[in-house]
Amino acid sequence: MPGGKPNQTAKNSFMNKLELKGNWNITKGKLKRKYAELTDDDLRYEEGREDELVGRIQKRTGQTKEIIEKALNDGFGPDKRGIRSK
Repeated sequence: MPGGKPNQTAKNSFMNKLELKGNWNITKGKLKRKYAELTDDDLRYEEGREDELVGRIQKRTGQTKEIIEKALNDGFGPDKRGIRSK
């Protein structure tokens, strides 16, 4: 039936984006607790620009890339998608 049911792929994509955004908000809170010097601008996430995010956090905290990536991925938990720089 055309137009009767929403496109399931689009719906799944939207839900994945909502889940990712919710997870990112939780991760941001954890990072701010761990590194109080981080600002909202430091933690601005743009899909496809993970390297820039890691670089901003590195610059502000003085931590290594590996430590920052671990903190980002730990924030998502074992069953969630993490953020990896390229």
